[in-house]
Amino acid sequence: MTYHLRITDIPCGDRPRERLLSQGAKSLSTAELLAILLGTGQGPGKLSAVGLGQLILQTMGEHQRDPLSSLRDVSAYDLTQISGVGPAKATSILAAIELGKRVLQAIPPEKTIVDDPAIAAAALSHDLMWQAQERFAIVLLDIRHRLLGTKVITIGTATETLAHPREIFKEVIRHGGVRCIVAHNHPSGNLDPSPEDLALTRQLLQGAQILGIPVLDHLIIGNGDYRSLRQTTQLWQETPQGV
Repeated sequence: MTYHLRITDIPCGDRPRERLLSQGAKSLSTAELLAILLGTGQGPGKLSAVGLGQLILQTMGEHQRDPLSSLRDVSAYDLTQISGVGPAKATSILAAIELGKRVLQAIPPEKTIVDDPAIAAAALSHDLMWQAQERFAIVLLDIRHRLLGTKVITIGTATETLAHPREIFKEVIRHGGVRCIVAHNHPSGNLDPSPEDLALTRQLLQGAQILGIPVLDHLIIGNGDYRSLRQTTQLWQETPQGV
């Protein structure tokens, strides 16, 4: 497929580098972030760096694919097939993608206080974030919510995994945890909880009350992001955990 994106399609005077410095990286579109990696434009009559960034995203979004999901696993060959992207620009993009993955996979050191869902998601990122199969895992905590470690309990198919409350609490007790956070990944990148996710969470919260091992959260992880069910549902109000 050939794309005909014109210079006139790109707003004049866009300066993504300056806006990043003054407003922060979150203020930039994905195409503008790519433009910073790509450097200068392509010369008179050709696409600007922002335009080239848009062209890359359009190409990655072919056949109704999600552009960012496709970009996550893109190869140097795929990038260099896009007009205007040579080996130098391709390597800049690939290096940035790999750096982003490594940042997300960085696990906090032991004894880190886990007082925010983002810290727990980072601790589990290596095991869950980019996996092609669903996995169910736990974050083990001491009484002060300090990180004792993480453990993958089950590995399922590309679309589902199974975890029984008995197995989950057994692992928490076996590894000396007195608090825990449970988590699983959605390889599709859709972080909406399924009815089964919600039903399992209810079971865990009820079991936690009986065993005296509070479940502090249930995270759904995937595609570079996460969702906290404690923050987005009423389940913890229905079954308080006493912490």
